[in-house]
Amino acid sequence: MNFRHLKYFVATADTGQVSRAAKLLSISQSAVTGSVRELETILGARLFVRRAQGMELTEAGREFLHSARDILEKLDAAQQLDQRNTDMRGTITLAVTYTVIGYFLPYHLGRLGQLYPGIDIQIVELNRQAIEQQLLASQIDMAVALTSNINHDEIERQTLMKSQRRLWVPASHPFCRAAKVSLQEIAQEPYVMLTVDEAAHSSMKYWNANNCSPDVKLRTSSVEAVRSLVANGQGVTILSDMVYRPWSLEGRRIETVPTSVEIPTMDVGLAVRRAGTLSAAGQTVRDYFVTAFLSPKSQF
Repeated sequence: MNFRHLKYFVATADTGQVSRAAKLLSISQSAVTGSVRELETILGARLFVRRAQGMELTEAGREFLHSARDILEKLDAAQQLDQRNTDMRGTITLAVTYTVIGYFLPYHLGRLGQLYPGIDIQIVELNRQAIEQQLLASQIDMAVALTSNINHDEIERQTLMKSQRRLWVPASHPFCRAAKVSLQEIAQEPYVMLTVDEAAHSSMKYWNANNCSPDVKLRTSSVEAVRSLVANGQGVTILSDMVYRPWSLEGRRIETVPTSVEIPTMDVGLAVRRAGTLSAAGQTVRDYFVTAFLSPKSQF
């Protein structure tokens, strides 16, 4: 067993499809398939059930996934030891939104802690309006937020990643067999509307722009509730790939399908007061994210 086996297995489990895992890793589909088969042979256990909609983890696969993640995290930490900067010290107040702290930030907080143990990053969870107010009042140093929601002349935004929005449907839904689905077709289905981080407002922008409206049956601020409702056939929704997971809490499968119209991406990035000056610690944290996501040699 080697690093490649674990990395390809985790990517396949996270994305639910060999094609997506291959795209994520920038390798061929055959390389992913071959690696997963080798790993199954090494372990003497079947890790996936291969279905038409994608790769479904077996019970053994779900158990092994936890161990694989733990091993990869420890390997990553070991590889970064030579990059540690123990001289850099300081405190930075970093504001984050609900979606960012749940689906984007934890991994990077871990890496920052490994690379710069002398920097004390104080996390404050705020909504977009509070982030804008506190940035302008210099109550916080920087924010990691949905930059696609921020539009203030005195706040500088730096987008790090763009997450595609797709239709989520339960496994075996008729839409799974379609190459693309129109908003008009989606409007015929019961719709579960996520409300956290202005998700409902963002959604209605593209629905209204296409002269269409979803048949909203339930509104909730919980991504996990949306996931479970979709997986159990209670409705469909359109959400970003960043918050997508192929399984609900009950272990039911969720599939994604592209839409026939272009849906705006959910953009994640940094926000700072345009007239402000970051401390050395703050600039170090900012540089970390810029290097991680915008550098041509980024390995994150």
